[in-house]
Amino acid sequence: MLPQMRFWRHMESWGRVNLRRSAGIGLAASLLCACGSEGTGSSSAAVTAVTQLPMTVQSASGALTVVINGNPSPPAQGEDTFEMAITDSQGVPVTGLTLTVVPWMPAMGHGTSTVPTVSESPPGTYVIGDVDLFMAGVWQLRTAISGPVTDDVTPSFDIP
Repeated sequence: MLPQMRFWRHMESWGRVNLRRSAGIGLAASLLCACGSEGTGSSSAAVTAVTQLPMTVQSASGALTVVINGNPSPPAQGEDTFEMAITDSQGVPVTGLTLTVVPWMPAMGHGTSTVPTVSESPPGTYVIGDVDLFMAGVWQLRTAISGPVTDDVTPSFDIP
């Protein structure tokens, strides 16, 4: 047998093995993704989203209450601005926080190319601007909170 023929037969059998291996890996990944989990690092098949504002959510630890308003209200496709009024368990506004906000579309597994701006005004109320919700569907504002309190909150919106 010529060396070229041996090479192509080897490549043909290698392709069949890798195709079977890739199919097995793809099936395993699909099953793991279908299980889903809550948290800021993974998408979840059961995301509860609202269409009306204001909405109130608890932080992940339960220590903070966050009331969210937006402009436009309800949130719409395009550039939106949100306000998060953050209070502690006694209802006292929490000031001096740093919020890192990542708009995330869990069904599509992507965020946006723009980074939202965050400013505090009035004390305990944080304005999140430049939130580009560029397509219809469920969006999350994955928000990491740091400063005097460390926590996170993930409100979800259904954009028509």
